[in-house]
Amino acid sequence: MPFTADVAVIGGGVIGLALADAWLARNPSSSVVVLDKEDKLAEHASGRNSGVLHAGFYYAPDSLKAQLTRQGNERLRAFCAERGVEVRETGKVVVTRSDSERPALQELFRRGAANGVELEMIDEDQLRELEPLARTCGSALWSPTTAVASPAAVVMALADRVRERGGDIRLGTRVIGAGPGWVTTDRDGRCSVGHIINAAGLYADTVAHWFGVGEEYRMLPFKGLYWYGSWEPGRLQRHVYPVPDPRNPFLGVHLTVTVDGRAKIGPTAIPSLWREDYGGVGGFSLGETWDIARTYPSFLGSSHHDVPGLIRTELPKYSRKHLVRQSQSLVPSVRPADFTTKGRPGVRAQLLNVREGKLEMDFVVRPGQRSTHVLNAVSPAWTSSLAVAEYVVERIVV
Repeated sequence: MPFTADVAVIGGGVIGLALADAWLARNPSSSVVVLDKEDKLAEHASGRNSGVLHAGFYYAPDSLKAQLTRQGNERLRAFCAERGVEVRETGKVVVTRSDSERPALQELFRRGAANGVELEMIDEDQLRELEPLARTCGSALWSPTTAVASPAAVVMALADRVRERGGDIRLGTRVIGAGPGWVTTDRDGRCSVGHIINAAGLYADTVAHWFGVGEEYRMLPFKGLYWYGSWEPGRLQRHVYPVPDPRNPFLGVHLTVTVDGRAKIGPTAIPSLWREDYGGVGGFSLGETWDIARTYPSFLGSSHHDVPGLIRTELPKYSRKHLVRQSQSLVPSVRPADFTTKGRPGVRAQLLNVREGKLEMDFVVRPGQRSTHVLNAVSPAWTSSLAVAEYVVERIVV
């Protein structure tokens, strides 16, 4: 049956739920409905990411990521404490693999200071005290406010709070069309809504284009693969990351600790040919493959990114042995035989500006007629979700 609502949120991932939660906190008498095509929560990026609570030191000081990641870390910690969701205080070390990476490490330290993030430059002896398994070349960064939680547990707890505040979460409900003042689903038909918030993740560009918003953007998905280790819980104590390539919005293959103490290697950033490319042909769409194939020439010719280098380094990571060996430059004791349990693949909903051939490095939010569109909510969006939602909701005028 058709419904009416003051606000309809398209997408029930962590961003969509956070937006519904933030709206209801400010407008407790409003009717809010969250629409998600899946029958269960946390089926996509919100339940498939590493669960790392990032500190916020990677990002340019004038970016939304810089502003909202540090705030998001604080708010997500408070939320987890409120709802009884476990947070493991791992911290993170960023190590160098050669002397040539030391200037980039210094730049991360400078950004962290500018962003108000607690960071410490440490030497090799201090690194061994913090994480005996890690190695660096001369110096490393120590981030004590980086941590980890279960991404799915956070999503479930956030959904509970949305419902407690009076929100309606409709699962198994696919949005097939929308425009100013209305939304159509495969279960309810055409419904009247006051304002639409687009948090559709991998399909955010599609929804935005229905409103004539963000037509210069296309989603360019990248697959992330993970492998779990057979090490006893707690053998690896800290997240261990490399210095990232600043030309691309990816942090490189790293080792993380899960909330239950397991070691995990990943993710990759392998170009995908359809949006829900989690393995095999599940979710395959010929139309999506065609659209993405038509988009790639703009990306391949980009002057903003080292695209040939990205493809050259990422495609071999389909091989588990190759991927695991890549991490030996961070933790030399890693062996392929110890990392044989495959994690749930994830797909990064990465936005590309096709006119400029540029991957968007920052969060992208655009207004539309009776609508708001969260177009680029990539890592660290899970960490930043509650702060992103506050930022977006504060700026909605109805």
